[in-house]
Amino acid sequence: MRRDFLKLMLGGAGLLALASCSTRDPKFKTYSGPPVTRIDVFKSRRVMTFYSGSRPIKSYNFGLGFAPQGHKDYEGDGKTPEGLYYIDRRNPNSRYHLSVGISYPNEQDKARALAEGVQVGSDIFIHGQGPEGRAARVRDWTVGCIAVTDAEIEDIYAMVPDGTPIMIYP
Repeated sequence: MRRDFLKLMLGGAGLLALASCSTRDPKFKTYSGPPVTRIDVFKSRRVMTFYSGSRPIKSYNFGLGFAPQGHKDYEGDGKTPEGLYYIDRRNPNSRYHLSVGISYPNEQDKARALAEGVQVGSDIFIHGQGPEGRAARVRDWTVGCIAVTDAEIEDIYAMVPDGTPIMIYP
């Protein structure tokens, strides 16, 4: 009887040890709500709303680039693009905690930059704070991205699949 009790205790301790060695990173959440089918971003109001069909399911406030008004014209202008794009990639090792990519530049953006003789921008993301965001003393501090808190990007990263349309309004 005593031997059986010892085996049970050792087995339980082993399971506890395995559970405590979990490699799951807490920044990777799971999402079991309704599917996100589109995102609307209103730059002037700094509100980003996630929809499932026609029903809004979540909204976030955000910061933008250091020159938030107008459509992104060229690399380094500090503006966030406007128009229809898609979530097209994700970076689990982002300098800004986590990030999901926006499909800028599209073909029209490339053609406009070429016609104007400027370098089109790239690497536009929805991302967390990172070191710059935590140090920033202003609302709009990115170079054209959409910045939310680290906790919010964890939710967004989990709930938004690649291919989701994102409409960015002035």
